[in-house]
Amino acid sequence: MEDEDSISEPFAELLRAEGFEPVVARTAAEALTLAEEIRPDVVLLDVMLPDGDGRDVCRELRRRSDVPILMLTARADVTDRVLGLELGADDYVVKPFSAVEVISRIRALLRRARGAAGPSDDVRRVGDLTVDFAAHRVTLRDHELTLSRKEFDLLAVLARNAGRVVRREDLMAEVWDENWFGPTRTLDVHVGFLRRKLGDDGHAPRLIQTVRGVGFRLQAEEDSPSA
Repeated sequence: MEDEDSISEPFAELLRAEGFEPVVARTAAEALTLAEEIRPDVVLLDVMLPDGDGRDVCRELRRRSDVPILMLTARADVTDRVLGLELGADDYVVKPFSAVEVISRIRALLRRARGAAGPSDDVRRVGDLTVDFAAHRVTLRDHELTLSRKEFDLLAVLARNAGRVVRREDLMAEVWDENWFGPTRTLDVHVGFLRRKLGDDGHAPRLIQTVRGVGFRLQAEEDSPSA
């Protein structure tokens, strides 16, 4: 979804050459309409649109579905990227971008989406937390939580390894991509999002614990060591 023909048309042709079937929307309104009609496998979304803010489109798309969203922006500001991620984007690319990098990121998002939608082995319970891998649902004390795709995938990896430390590089490879281009700070940002939604104290977390210099561990609250 890009309003600049000089960018969207050549890139759409490149996507076709790579085996994709791109559909271009030039306005926020058109983007939401097309997303409802064609149910895309992935959305490439520009922040700046002629009739609105792409972040508002991102918020509405996430409200409707869990389609993977890759956002494009001309701003390199960290706060701007974090806001996009918090609204539900799965990844972020700053203009001017490399077409090869964007296509690699699109493929990574699709792999993650297919993996998340595939067969699952069980439901995992960690204290008051229940992670249903097949249904893509998380409940805490019988209250269902609303998580973005990345938040769910991150929590799923931690839940499958509950009680054990998962290294940062393993989390990045599992949830993002083994060839991730961006800063690993995105992992810390998503852990922060998860902690807030789980009601975990960011200063003294009991559920998602930080093992400094190594990674993170999901631990049942009742099993957490005393402060």
